[in-house]
Amino acid sequence: MLSAFQRIDLAGGPTPLEPMRRIGSKLGHPQLWVKRDDCMPLAFGGNKVRSLEFWLGEAKALDCDMLLVAGSLASNQCRLTAAAGAKIGLDTVVLYAGDAGAPLRGNALLTERFGASIRRLGPVDEAERGQLARQAIAEFEATGRRPYLIGDPVRGALGYARAAQELAEQARSAGLDLSHIVLPGSMGPTEAGMIYGAAVLGLPWTFHLPSVEYPADILRRRLEEIVAGLARLVGTEPPPDWLGRVHIDMRQLGEGYGIATPASLEAARLFSEQEALVIEQTYVAKAFAGLLGAIEDGTIPRDKAACIVHTGGTPSLFEQA
Repeated sequence: MLSAFQRIDLAGGPTPLEPMRRIGSKLGHPQLWVKRDDCMPLAFGGNKVRSLEFWLGEAKALDCDMLLVAGSLASNQCRLTAAAGAKIGLDTVVLYAGDAGAPLRGNALLTERFGASIRRLGPVDEAERGQLARQAIAEFEATGRRPYLIGDPVRGALGYARAAQELAEQARSAGLDLSHIVLPGSMGPTEAGMIYGAAVLGLPWTFHLPSVEYPADILRRRLEEIVAGLARLVGTEPPPDWLGRVHIDMRQLGEGYGIATPASLEAARLFSEQEALVIEQTYVAKAFAGLLGAIEDGTIPRDKAACIVHTGGTPSLFEQA
């Protein structure tokens, strides 16, 4: 399905698919699994590695000689772009939004360590940040450089379309009849990519997306736009009822993006103590809280195999109180 697209291997092969037996015993659910996308060789790993494989593949095809990425100081995408640039030998420029005087910690500290050139934008919003990134691209092009702007959501989603096939193959090898998949509901490429991949492969998976950032209507619209873009890019339409297999859970958002909730704190504690998982609060803990909630209310039945994708973000934990 994706063989026509250039990809640079950064993940180092399939990530582990592990049973969560202790949690399963505690919850009375014997078929709980975790897909460990926090276990990759590149800079603590995480979901953005899969997107970067295709972004960098396109950068190579376009003969680009540098990478440019924009985000907040806590951005996993910026950290991993800097790491990928260091790994393959491309200059990387990172535009950081937020307090221009804030110290570089966690993800941002690693970004600096990987040799990226850092520019501080100050307190700009997402739209302004995008505009400044495009201006920087034009600035570098004017000097003769060939920059590649990291972040196209549709091409980035190819990474998780590929991950759907990887997970399906692992499940078959394990004799596992997967029914339910849990992912954080956020910007969309990770979720939309896996949903699209499962749909075109005919996999009978129901997706549960605890929102960590957007209202349900905005998240749904992002999914629809990215899936439509994937259909155009790949040339394969998903079944028309694909969205019917997607459940957006608004119960875990709490007071908003990046703000821990009692449920997310409890989920992080429980899965760390019972399964030795390292769980940060912005994305991953709320997804695991959503898994617990879906089992408790029967949305994920105890007799159906379920898998949660651990999307990484490990360095963020060291910035979170």
